[in-house]
Amino acid sequence: MKTIKILGTGCPKCKTTYSNVMEAIEESGVEAEVIKVEDIEKIMEYNVMSTPAVLVDEEIKIKGRVAKVDEIVKLLSN
Repeated sequence: MKTIKILGTGCPKCKTTYSNVMEAIEESGVEAEVIKVEDIEKIMEYNVMSTPAVLVDEEIKIKGRVAKVDEIVKLLSN
């Protein structure tokens, strides 16, 4: 099972990213635990200065933009 973290303070872009991640998980059929990290201090521990960011198994895959569903599906299938 993959662990996906979405780093963001709760802005509209972060919410869209969360929705896209959930849709990508459903489309891909991958088992994943999704964790939202909204605490700015915890976000800074990842050295992420622009949100939203998506981490897959603790590796930053996307940061500073909203990822499309098909892009996230590709990330999950690797």
